[in-house]
Amino acid sequence: MDGSDLVRSVKAVGTVQGLRAVRSAWRRQRTDARELPPRGAERARVPGVLTGVEPRPGGGVVRFARSELQITVTAGGAVFWGWDGAGPLPSYAITGSGPEPDARAFLEPDKDGGWRVVSQRLTVAVSRHGAIELLTPGGVVLRRELPPRWWEPAGGGDARWVQRSEVPADARFFGLGGRGAGPRLRDGTYALWNTDPRGGFERGDDPLYITMPVQLVVADAGTHLAFHDNTWEGRVTLAEGEEGAGSGHDRPGTGELRMGGGPLRCWVVTGTPARVLQGWTALTGAPALPPSWALGPQHARWGFGSEHEVRRIVAGYRERDLPLSALHLDIDHYERHQVFTVDRERFPDLPGLAKDLRTDGVRLVSIVDPAVRADPGNAVYASGAAADAFVRDARGRPVRGVVWPGECVFPDFTAPRVREWWGALYEERLAQGFSGVWHDMNEPASFAPFGDPTLPRSSRHDLEGRGGDHREAHNVYALAMARAGYEGLRKLRPDERPFLFSRSGWAGMQRYGGTWSGDVTTGWPGLRASLSLVLGLGLCGVPYSGPDVGGFNGRPSPELYLRWFQLGAYLPLFRTHSAIWAGRREPWEFGPRVLEHARAALVERERLRPYFMTLAQLARLTGAPYVRPLWWGSSADRALRDCEDAFLLGDALLVAPVFERGGDRRAVRLPRGRWYDTATGQTHEGPGQVLLDAPLSRIPVLARAGSVIPVRGADGGLELEVWAPAAGRTGGGVVVRDAGDGWEKAEVERFTTKLVKGRVVVEQVVDGDAGPPRYPVRVRGIEGGRQS
Repeated sequence: MDGSDLVRSVKAVGTVQGLRAVRSAWRRQRTDARELPPRGAERARVPGVLTGVEPRPGGGVVRFARSELQITVTAGGAVFWGWDGAGPLPSYAITGSGPEPDARAFLEPDKDGGWRVVSQRLTVAVSRHGAIELLTPGGVVLRRELPPRWWEPAGGGDARWVQRSEVPADARFFGLGGRGAGPRLRDGTYALWNTDPRGGFERGDDPLYITMPVQLVVADAGTHLAFHDNTWEGRVTLAEGEEGAGSGHDRPGTGELRMGGGPLRCWVVTGTPARVLQGWTALTGAPALPPSWALGPQHARWGFGSEHEVRRIVAGYRERDLPLSALHLDIDHYERHQVFTVDRERFPDLPGLAKDLRTDGVRLVSIVDPAVRADPGNAVYASGAAADAFVRDARGRPVRGVVWPGECVFPDFTAPRVREWWGALYEERLAQGFSGVWHDMNEPASFAPFGDPTLPRSSRHDLEGRGGDHREAHNVYALAMARAGYEGLRKLRPDERPFLFSRSGWAGMQRYGGTWSGDVTTGWPGLRASLSLVLGLGLCGVPYSGPDVGGFNGRPSPELYLRWFQLGAYLPLFRTHSAIWAGRREPWEFGPRVLEHARAALVERERLRPYFMTLAQLARLTGAPYVRPLWWGSSADRALRDCEDAFLLGDALLVAPVFERGGDRRAVRLPRGRWYDTATGQTHEGPGQVLLDAPLSRIPVLARAGSVIPVRGADGGLELEVWAPAAGRTGGGVVVRDAGDGWEKAEVERFTTKLVKGRVVVEQVVDGDAGPPRYPVRVRGIEGGRQS
């Protein structure tokens, strides 16, 4: 044991709690040593030689000497394969019963003794030794999976396995959940084990709170997403390829996935980036639509301390004419940090406080941790014990760990009955006046002065009635908790869209809400990591996320705070947050100059609120993230694949944050087309690179020529901001209004733009007919703003 780890633990939670954490960690290690026997001798196995096939709808079963492979091409174009009898279900990621097979796809003999499944969009070829190739209709290889290898304990037990793959030499890797280094994933090894980095992280730290075996691969040949549906601990090793010069051979990019157990099964979706994310969303579920207020600015601090301080902060926003949509209460509002309680001394009338703030347009959001204080006097503990709701060890005793309330037990959210019990507890939060929740410490995390701060791997879980241990349940623990909370809130308030976001999660978590960065370290590297996380998560199907503006655990300089604030204003979740020791995060705490520029960013965020709602609705309908890499619509542009310091907000805006101290200019690479600097009106033609001014007052934001952006007008109503198209080109956009915070069906309104004799013509298209738009129009990018 490292003595410095013990010192940090004691400082973080106090002497008594720190010593309890040490005892808990030792107990956890002893338990695993006893209940998880060593693997001992192992037998290696490969599929062997192909021996026969069995055609089935959409594909078939290919049998080998020592294994069998099931392949199915679905009606939506996604491809599934599973080894050793692994099917698409059961799965925590795939919704419902999964997609239907494509009746037009068929299994037929291939060259060299192999077989292939031919479909309209791609061909899946299987070699006689078990390699799998995905090819375009033109025969270009998108991905090649080499024959897998298993290691099976001689005495029985779960087999660990490795799957190696190859991709085109020009390919770039993205995804794998929330990664601080990225969004492009360079050569290296990435862990698949949701982890609390304990106090803070910055760019390059790995793993973090949300890991997923989801790779998005972009190459000249096309884009594809590969998802190995396995929740066990694992690691991915990636190496980008290299194209041969002259007559030299290309070196393909490679990937290696090693898993400690569980099924070997994979889904692949191919197409343009937009089509890939749409197909991925069809598999794993549409993103939850946040209520409209959750798209506004939000404020949090660990350590408000009292109702008086909360009222003071909200009054400070109002007195300075700063927009604010929500305020978040951290664990300090609980009684002794116990979930679903209130400290009555510091918050004597929480429902009254919530009512007053809501009258002022501010909602209250509550933190919810999974750890339950193991105290018979704790009502939640007593209720959970009576319901047999807590994770147990192999001997049937509730597993205990030390978290903020002290010694705690942990609900087993992989059991449907426990999710129902937990979801009903949110009635207490609603009765206190809260409008939403954020799940924290749900990897799950417990205090550990050394080693992995989680539950023993031998802990037993229900796993939807199948049974298993924490090695399989760990990565989906937070996903199952989010489901419990979301379904509970829907049942308790059926007419309102729940607002829930979670620190940890897994593939499919977007069904229940979003996420945030967790404890990103204050500093310029942490600022850059904030964008990497949002972009990477969006490409894994989680569109709603954002960082702790200013960083969680340090004191940002006024310049760093402002640059973080300006970035946050263009991200889906815009929330300031900090630790109790890291100082205040209110904009007025950083001086009048920062306050002035922060106000401008807030005002612009509010002006763009209708655009954010449109992006939220489109994310639910199509899976497209709000925040997109620059290559989103131009994946064949190799230079854009390497650009990580700017992003697209929807199709219309390009945002270029400032990531360096003292930076007042920014080199920005542009996708194809004409772009307007929204501050100066100056035009720039892409593709190419331009140098833009980035004074402390703003970051560069460019608008695509021809775009139609819904914004909030001076009177509070919706208006269309139209950026003039280039001569000979057309443009357009869509508007999806939010009729409220309920479940009304979204109405997508479409608009087109064109330049006719020097005038911008804007039309609304309804059932194929074009007519004048129903909203006021303001044209930008053309002298005099002429429009007809």
